Amino acid sequence: MVSTLGLPAETSEAPSPELEVRGLTKNYSIGRIGRQKVVRALSEVDLSVEKGEVIGLVGESGSGKTTFARMVVFLERPTAGEILVGGRTLPRRPSTHRLREHRREVQMIFQDPYSSLDPRNSVRYSVARPLRSFGLVPRSAEREAVEELLDQVGLVPAVDFLRRYPHELSGGQRQRVGIARALAAQPSLILADEPTSMLDVSIRLTIMNLLLDLQRSRSLSLVFITHDLGAANYMSDRIAIMYAGRIQEIGPASEVMSEPKHPYTQLLRRAAPGPENERRQGAQFEAKGDPPDLTSLPPGCPFAPRCPFVQSRCQQTLPDLRQVGAAHRVRCVLYE
Repeated sequence: MVSTLGLPAETSEAPSPELEVRGLTKNYSIGRIGRQKVVRALSEVDLSVEKGEVIGLVGESGSGKTTFARMVVFLERPTAGEILVGGRTLPRRPSTHRLREHRREVQMIFQDPYSSLDPRNSVRYSVARPLRSFGLVPRSAEREAVEELLDQVGLVPAVDFLRRYPHELSGGQRQRVGIARALAAQPSLILADEPTSMLDVSIRLTIMNLLLDLQRSRSLSLVFITHDLGAANYMSDRIAIMYAGRIQEIGPASEVMSEPKHPYTQLLRRAAPGPENERRQGAQFEAKGDPPDLTSLPPGCPFAPRCPFVQSRCQQTLPDLRQVGAAHRVRCVLYE
């Protein structure tokens, strides 16, 4: 629409989120034919990430965090649900051209920087591959573009790293190469799957600060996947807590950290290191039992068998995500 002055008329439509998933579900079949079981790795997940926003996705191993990331970048096909990037729906069976577009817009930083880099390829080749595949720079400018990317991720002088191979780098340096490779595609959204868990404690904060600097300077949307609630609080604008393939709590990072609502989030909060936890030793409680079997989830809340506040109704019906604040929701009968 154009105004009478020849200027674009104002519209009331809000901009589309950078990422929106609706009812995202992933089931795996395991076992022999005739005796197969279904693993419900992800169940009806709804999540949106605004442009320039950092969301922390937190949960223990097996909660569905990595499955979520792999489906968003379309390394795996969803069983059900929709994935929208920049307001555009990714078809269940995208064409080669559409999938190529999607993978330029959405990039992933993997947990293990050694296994995610081909040991046969040099740093220059690994970082230049996206530039070449997506035709982002002419071949004559490729080396300069690679050196600039290496400089941005702190591998300086860049010329010293061009001909090195993954085995010639430290863990932190390999992860920086992985970050540079993701940035080379000029994405609008990056999913970082526990990017510091395989690194020495001494350099984890350095990599986290690097990701934040790059996210802000490039106005990227970032999904930071971790099992550490403290790291998610440091990195994120909002935090989503996952358990047994579902989001159990989501809200502003400061609220989820300071006033966790779901009993599972409270346990994660008490596990996070910090002086407050040292003073609360007497008030701590522990979860009972083990994480649930994803092939036979209970009919009600999946956390009920381990929850210290369990009620009879918890074992009957799965609670909905309910509003407990302006932008804070939780899936628990304690707040019905």
